[in-house]
Amino acid sequence: MPKIFQAIENLELKEEGARPFAMGMHTNVGTEYVVFTSPLKLMGKVETYMQDVIDTMRGSLKQIAGDSLKRLAQMTKEQWLQNDPAQTTLLINILTWTRDVEGAFSKMKSNAMAMKDAHVHQVKLLSDLVKMVQGDLSRPMRMKLMCMITMDAHSRDIIWKLFDEKVGNSEEFQWQSQLKVYWDDNKNDFVQRIADASFWYGYEYLGNGPRLVITPLTDRIYVTATQALHLCMGCAPAGPAGTGKTETTKDLSAALGKAIYVFNCSD
Repeated sequence: MPKIFQAIENLELKEEGARPFAMGMHTNVGTEYVVFTSPLKLMGKVETYMQDVIDTMRGSLKQIAGDSLKRLAQMTKEQWLQNDPAQTTLLINILTWTRDVEGAFSKMKSNAMAMKDAHVHQVKLLSDLVKMVQGDLSRPMRMKLMCMITMDAHSRDIIWKLFDEKVGNSEEFQWQSQLKVYWDDNKNDFVQRIADASFWYGYEYLGNGPRLVITPLTDRIYVTATQALHLCMGCAPAGPAGTGKTETTKDLSAALGKAIYVFNCSD
């Protein structure tokens, strides 16, 4: 399975009748088990039911993420964090940040300090996560919170940059150049936007592994690479060995929920 799927070690099978049912997936990236929203009967040839596994993986993650977004409004953040796969939690976390910042932009006409208030709120959210991670947690939960802290630290810095540079509306480049997540009510799906490019979230299962720290250079590469994707062109990051070109590209694929395959052509 790991040779076909990036983060699936094996499937949880239930023997029933002539053919087994796949009930969920175990990851080989960190520690996590995700239950399929509907059991999948493995029928026919392997190349047939492998496509069914891909469809079930994506469909399950899409349904889990949609349900998780609804639950977020009905429970505390600490309770909400306990329930879902790390991947969907991180996706919705970026969505709430996007809403907070754009909400601050809409308030700026009547409150010039709205963005600073958003920064104070983001700092509080980050502090709450730091307090949680200092407690007694399971290994998967600790990894999930560490990823959230990494991403929320970047979110905090971006809000301060918007305030410090006196960005007045959501159409300015400092905000447009960020990878943002929105919920589309018409399609009942997550869409990501950066500059004039937009992408439907891919729902490729990523497991529960670490994420890269996002630096200003990472932000610039994200803009360049997503523009290349948007225009159906190639992108060739250049630089010395070991500086993070491949890892940054892999992290962008994780942010978009897309599969990525790395071929080392020098061997």
